[in-house]
Amino acid sequence: MGASEENSDLFPIFVLTIMALPLVPYTLVKMLNVFSKKAMTIHCQCSVCSRSGKYRKSIFRQISNFSTCSNLTLVLLWIVMGVLIYYIKHTSHEVKVFEPFSILGLEAGASDSDIKKAYRRLSIQYHPDKNPDPEAHDYFVEYISKAYQALTDPVSRDNFEKYGHPDGRQGLQMGIALPPFLLNIDGASGGILLLGIVGVCILLPLVLAVIYLSRSAKYTGNYVMHQTLSAYYYFMKPSLAPSKVLDVFIKAAEFMEIPVRRSDEEPLQKLFVLVRSELNLDLKNIRQEQAKFWKQHPALVKAELLIQAQLTRESDALTPALLRDFRRMLELSPRLLEELMKMALIPRTAQGHGWLRPAIGVVELSQNIIQAVPLSARRVAGGYSEGVAPFLQLPHFSEAIVKKMARKKVRTLQDLCDMTLEDRVELLTQVAGLSLTETKDVEMVLELMPSLTVDITCETEGEEGIQEGDIVTMRVWITLERGSGLVAALPHAPYYPFHKEENFWLLLADPVSNDVWVSQKVSFMDEAVSIAAASKAIQELKEGSGASLKETNAAVREAVERVKSGSRLVMGKFQAPAEGNYNLTAFCLCDSWIGCDKKTNLKIKILKRSRAGTRTGPLSEEGAVTEEGIEEEEQEEGDEYDDYESEYSEDEKDEKDSKRNGPGAERSDNE
Repeated sequence: MGASEENSDLFPIFVLTIMALPLVPYTLVKMLNVFSKKAMTIHCQCSVCSRSGKYRKSIFRQISNFSTCSNLTLVLLWIVMGVLIYYIKHTSHEVKVFEPFSILGLEAGASDSDIKKAYRRLSIQYHPDKNPDPEAHDYFVEYISKAYQALTDPVSRDNFEKYGHPDGRQGLQMGIALPPFLLNIDGASGGILLLGIVGVCILLPLVLAVIYLSRSAKYTGNYVMHQTLSAYYYFMKPSLAPSKVLDVFIKAAEFMEIPVRRSDEEPLQKLFVLVRSELNLDLKNIRQEQAKFWKQHPALVKAELLIQAQLTRESDALTPALLRDFRRMLELSPRLLEELMKMALIPRTAQGHGWLRPAIGVVELSQNIIQAVPLSARRVAGGYSEGVAPFLQLPHFSEAIVKKMARKKVRTLQDLCDMTLEDRVELLTQVAGLSLTETKDVEMVLELMPSLTVDITCETEGEEGIQEGDIVTMRVWITLERGSGLVAALPHAPYYPFHKEENFWLLLADPVSNDVWVSQKVSFMDEAVSIAAASKAIQELKEGSGASLKETNAAVREAVERVKSGSRLVMGKFQAPAEGNYNLTAFCLCDSWIGCDKKTNLKIKILKRSRAGTRTGPLSEEGAVTEEGIEEEEQEEGDEYDDYESEYSEDEKDEKDSKRNGPGAERSDNE
């Protein structure tokens, strides 16, 4: 057997090895990620969520969830590897050991006469003079002649006994594991092969790299288009009314890329009639307002109507094509809302503060989209201090049921939660008219809703009191409790067709000046990550204050226990402003539930600097972010839209109270 044939037999093994090197580790990592995820039994079990089918584990849904591009590619590669293994197993040749007696058809220890007789017999069969077949010639020269020589010639016999071959020691043979057609090239075939190698090995990777870089250059690390961030930054204003946040949100480039088909015109007009009351149109000039609405860019019109279809729960009126676009928009919404939130909180002032009013509006829009509740339901009217929006997120609730409960002085969600179970069941069954099954669904959702407690302190490390110019350390413990006893849970959101994890935003802000001093996103889903973050933060804090190792370890253990019991630690730093008293508010806002936010008042007294020097190093990178050509409109835009006010719109009046004097920071909770 020739060396080239042996090398070509190794080509499948070579391909199998190249495939297995990245494929096996990637598969193991992917499987570990799948099995390491906790079973999602933490979603809502009410009948409305069950009917939505979002959590139904049917075979079709499992196939659909599995049938992603990466999973199908992985399966295809494993199929190719299986075929290669089968081919190698059934076509591989065993390495033949040179056995002269076996080649001549004799038993070991045969006599010289038997050896000669066997050689003559095989010569008649394989000698080139008797058999013109080239393979017979090769077999005669390579095997029969050498076997006879090894058994009759003294030198060859000695080499065979020492080295296992009549020719003596055999050198190491090297080869390339490629098929023969890649090695036996000449003439035109060689040029074609060269072009093929250049195309596959150089041009194809280059084209793929250019395509990847051109596409990835359009997106940020959070898979949001740079064009979207530019639009959000430009249209974000400090006095942006909560009702106008939606107008900024729909200007995302991702929404603009969704095609507007001619077949969409009629169903969109029907949808417009259904959601017209939510579009902030002036009823006195309804015709002009409608004409102005339809003169907008078609993509903006479509995006706003589809979002309103979610808010008003009118998705049943959509055609299959619009329904696909509708689901695509909802799938992108959490990611885009997070970036919109960052644009509201990005440092804009000389002190490096963000804007509170638009940030609250973004969170409220997120809550309404997830719970499918109209923005107009937040309007404070009829004695409802929070509007009827918190009630409408409960299963089987409508505005008519809310009005019935108002007769029993139940006007806020907290009033409903504070009732005893017996009183609440009586209210829901006898007054609201719900059945026992529907009442049970309401109880399930109420037990799943989070209740927050915020414990916040601000101090200058290693110093007494806070002086102007100090780097102030904010330490916040946020504790979450539910009636069900869970810490990590998915919200009740039957009208949002995708899995949505709860996220919270902590904002330390001055409602009077509309400034956000510190902001941070908080999650209760991953306990291990929270434990690691809290341990590191407490350890660095204690080591910086000069605590002993024993004290540091005790503080870390205490922090770990608090995290396991449902608390999360949030640390932040800010530079103390000029001397004076400041009435701040710590907002803990949930992006999924309506009416579960928490406000905590914090009074800080900044003293005149008496210590030498200022510590401004850690905040030297932060400052005002400005852009040429962008003018900040203060109140004009906010005054034009009064369709509803945020539940925090009264903060400015509440904060204008008498200022207290104190050496540090005092805290009080607003339930």
